[in-house]
Amino acid sequence: MDIPRIFTITESAHRIHNPITPEKLATLGAALRLESGARVLDLGSGSGEMLCTWARDYGIIGTGIDMSRLFTEQAKRRAGELGVADAVTFIHGDAAGYVSEEKAGVAACVGATWIGGGVGGTIELLARSLCTGGIILVGEPFWRRLPPTEDVAKGCLAGAISDFLLLPELLASFGHLGYDVVEMVLADQDGWDRYEAAKWLTMRRWLEANPDDALVKEVRAKLTSEPGRYATYTREYLGWGVFALMQR
Repeated sequence: MDIPRIFTITESAHRIHNPITPEKLATLGAALRLESGARVLDLGSGSGEMLCTWARDYGIIGTGIDMSRLFTEQAKRRAGELGVADAVTFIHGDAAGYVSEEKAGVAACVGATWIGGGVGGTIELLARSLCTGGIILVGEPFWRRLPPTEDVAKGCLAGAISDFLLLPELLASFGHLGYDVVEMVLADQDGWDRYEAAKWLTMRRWLEANPDDALVKEVRAKLTSEPGRYATYTREYLGWGVFALMQR
């Protein structure tokens, strides 16, 4: 079980696999008013930066599940680096359908709502691991401004304009699902730049170190095209945020 190899190549040097900075992650933790001993479940936990830093800074107890073998190992190493290996557990596995035996005060899926077939299904999945009065976190893209054509949407790596909503519509959609939006932290352009541009040096270094690998042509093409694509499309049209929800 693993994610497609191209992602472990391009994001192998990332600590955060979303367009959000460490400072924004800290802001999110503070905004949620996390208390020592609070239990946090993170489905699609990546390299574990959210759980590890929150364990260090706020004293939470965390469990993360991710299907990337590399990212899970990186998460475990990060927990050791920050001295929180006794507070956070990282499991290599399929987060889709995962339900915690012990209820969590915060149940999160930050940037991987495909595990539940979309936002609605992911919220339903997270709710099954949530204690009464707990908070659900979802990280989701939205249109900063509506793309003028379907080709522009595809330039943002969306399948179609209809894949994402404008921010007011996304916030309203949570209400339609029976949830109050109680907090949000939105990525800024610096967060987007750090997430996207950091891939380019990683790809270049990988190409230099792996000239005979079967994915050389794919990685070379991606490195050539990604800076222009990102600057033309994603940076101009696509937003991203983490939204905190409580059931009505």
